[in-house]
Amino acid sequence: MMPLVRQLVALPNETEWVEFKINKAAPEEIGEYISALSNSAALHGKDVGYIVWGIEDSTHALAGTSFRPRSVKVGSEELENWLSQLLIPSIHFVVREIEEAGKRFVVFEIPAATHTPVRFKDFEYIRVGTYKKKLRDHSEKERALWAAFSRTSFEEGIALQRGSSDQVLALLDYPEYFRLMGQALPDNRAAILDRLSAEKIIRPSSRSGYDITNVGAILFARHLSEFGRLARKALRVIQYKGSNRVETIKEQPGDKGYAIGFQGAIRYINDLLPQNEQVGQAVRTEVRMYPEIAIRELVANAIIHQDFNVAGAGPTVEIFSDRMEITNPGVPLIDTLRFIDEPPRSRNEVLAALMRRMRMCEERGSGIDKVIFHVEVFQLPAPDFRTAGNSTVAVLYGPRLFSRMDREERIRACYQHACLLYVSGKRMSNASLRKRLGIKDANYPLASRIIRDTIKVGLAKSHGEGVGSRRDATYVPFWA
Repeated sequence: MMPLVRQLVALPNETEWVEFKINKAAPEEIGEYISALSNSAALHGKDVGYIVWGIEDSTHALAGTSFRPRSVKVGSEELENWLSQLLIPSIHFVVREIEEAGKRFVVFEIPAATHTPVRFKDFEYIRVGTYKKKLRDHSEKERALWAAFSRTSFEEGIALQRGSSDQVLALLDYPEYFRLMGQALPDNRAAILDRLSAEKIIRPSSRSGYDITNVGAILFARHLSEFGRLARKALRVIQYKGSNRVETIKEQPGDKGYAIGFQGAIRYINDLLPQNEQVGQAVRTEVRMYPEIAIRELVANAIIHQDFNVAGAGPTVEIFSDRMEITNPGVPLIDTLRFIDEPPRSRNEVLAALMRRMRMCEERGSGIDKVIFHVEVFQLPAPDFRTAGNSTVAVLYGPRLFSRMDREERIRACYQHACLLYVSGKRMSNASLRKRLGIKDANYPLASRIIRDTIKVGLAKSHGEGVGSRRDATYVPFWA
């Protein structure tokens, strides 16, 4: 760490992303500087900003400091915890204390803001030359900062800086990367590091060692908890006793990167689901309540399409007695009604491409088609895709008799059935809808009423009349 201090001291002037101090360490001012340096680092294309105690501001002399951050309390709280709670969005700054030649130095490493300006208490701050100012008072800086955010994706961000090759290979499950990619594990370290660099999982640091990228950590971390803020992005699985959230049976927060933990997560979810016994040809088999392929596709979608810029939230699977809800932070980039037919649009193209190459999700956007198809095979109610606040929710419903479905559920099943047939080169008919919903042939007027209701709400339209009877008419979704 002392070489870093010497590199910072060697800078010709105090920059907008580095602040030198001797002993002055008022907690409020430290919080404001963290905000200012995080925002200024982003503005100047730096991964990290720094506050260094023990350096003479004007001469850059190595003077040492009496500041001991871990012994400072604000009220009854430790300084680091107090600062963390007042920074929005939460950022994982690191405090380091160094001793050299009988002198103490303290370094706060502050990650650059990534998607929105970092605020301390009520205000965002920025550096203007060597001065700390409120961002709102400098509109040109604010515009430039937002422009900088638009040029940087979450995936390109840095989860760990300047790790040694030993540290990088200890933190990332690199053998699993090669297994999932169907590639032989190289027999030397240099080849392994070169391959991980080519995939943008790591990258050579500008100073020494390697940086682990956000996409590398979120996919291949042995323990996400070792990557600070990324720990909140781990997949959570929660099982409830009934049909509401009053009583939790168990909750399993994930800790592995998505790629290396995906198969285990799907197995864990399936093991929590009730089984139904089916008898056929004198053989009894146990069938899960929901098709595994539907769970797999929806969990993969929640991972891939989440908005990583929503702080403190990650994908969640909630299991109730009558349904499953799979939620990811961020509203979708396309209308939920068009999930079946429109090509997917992802905020996280690098992550999505890697997961497709590892065969964890569909290559050409046919995942939701598969969900609908297998839901129909299992004769389950139509899944519901919706937004809730700043999240996207996919709901799989457990078995339910047609007579217990309400009007909205019947319309949703009719619309999704029309979509599925259309993207398969077919068209919905009264007969196909009866088969989908388990309606007896003699009760075709009931299927006709559901089709009329679906047309009335604008989700389907008639394609043409049949030759001899309205029962032979065909229908397509509204967007066809």
